[in-house]
Amino acid sequence: MVQRYWVETLGCPKNQVDSDKLTGTLSAAGMQPAAGPEGADVVVVNTCAFVEDARAESIETILALSELRRPGARLVVTGCLAERSGPELAAALPEVDLIAGFGVPVALGPTRLAVTAESSDAAPVPSMDLLELPRPAASAPWAYVKVAEGCDRACGFCAIPSFRGPQRSRSTGSLLAEVDALVAGEGGVPVREIVLVAQDLASYGRDQGVGERALVPLVQAVADRVDRVRLLYLYPSELTDALVDAVLATDVPYFDLSLQHVSRPLLRRMRRWGDGTRFLERIESIRERRPDAVFRSNFIVGYPGETEEDHDELLAFIDQAQLDWCGFFRFSEESGTYAAGLDRAVAPDVVADRLVELGERQDAITAARRDALVGSLVQVLVDEPGVGRTFREAPEIDGVVQVPGDLAVGKIETLMVSASLGVDLVAQR
Repeated sequence: MVQRYWVETLGCPKNQVDSDKLTGTLSAAGMQPAAGPEGADVVVVNTCAFVEDARAESIETILALSELRRPGARLVVTGCLAERSGPELAAALPEVDLIAGFGVPVALGPTRLAVTAESSDAAPVPSMDLLELPRPAASAPWAYVKVAEGCDRACGFCAIPSFRGPQRSRSTGSLLAEVDALVAGEGGVPVREIVLVAQDLASYGRDQGVGERALVPLVQAVADRVDRVRLLYLYPSELTDALVDAVLATDVPYFDLSLQHVSRPLLRRMRRWGDGTRFLERIESIRERRPDAVFRSNFIVGYPGETEEDHDELLAFIDQAQLDWCGFFRFSEESGTYAAGLDRAVAPDVVADRLVELGERQDAITAARRDALVGSLVQVLVDEPGVGRTFREAPEIDGVVQVPGDLAVGKIETLMVSASLGVDLVAQR
């Protein structure tokens, strides 16, 4: 009897790439996807552990899927939470059959997914390398491609390097081979947009001794193969002139900048580079070249030591920068990080008030920038019937464009924006 699997993915696009590689491996082992967790023989939860809220969501999802699975089905937990808190999870969640971190020995059979020789009677096999595992065919006309794993930075708030390890870049050859297969649509949908992701994308290749120039030729090579190439997660100090040139040359002027705050003293306390003045100068210089350039960023609110002056500075930056997309996140104290136990903690009610103020300010800016597109012609990639995106919207993160339902999936159509609906647009022929 054919065994079926269900993979539930939480967290960021990098986790989605890992899940794609895992499902590709399960399929190669003869298993088939289930229509839902209730019909699976193996239910896998790929967890997130970046902040406290993400960990809580992971635990809730594990428990919910445990209730849904059919009798005899195995529940496997992998991903960041498994790597970071495996022993604690094993003790706290007897519902889970197996907890598997990254790169552990994996044996796949028709009736079981067994991880590590210690946790099963399976014979030891070589460790999986999620970066290099083959992936399944694309089911949409866009795809994430992870160029590296881990991170070499020491940001005060981030625990990721402690469980993802130092940066480990893939070879350009392996990346381009993956892109070629996706674009060719081997066994699936031909991909027309490649989204390059990594924890520190602009540092791609540095661990191989190539340096910061490695990302530029990679972007150029991918752009030669596909209609759109998009970059997610750029550290602001690495946004060099050469990288800006490369992004603009792709005709996808979308800049996802990891800013985190704008107060110089607070950023130093975060062990981060930059300040609001530098960030604004860079944004303005890009807009001088491409007035339609799109900017996304995220900011931490309530980092220890954040004063009212720091908050006001961030509000002023939001007004001046006019970012298209922006997220604000409550500071989460992560064990083992520099920020854990820092003095001058910000009261929870103060953080909540600041989040509301920032969110309301940015919501109005985003809505205005979307309204300004009404009446303009746009190039829309149709992702699924009735839904598409211009270069302004990253998949699964930003708004979408509602399009006529008869437009073919995978086509890029020139349409007129007829209305805006909050973060979404409506476009017609």
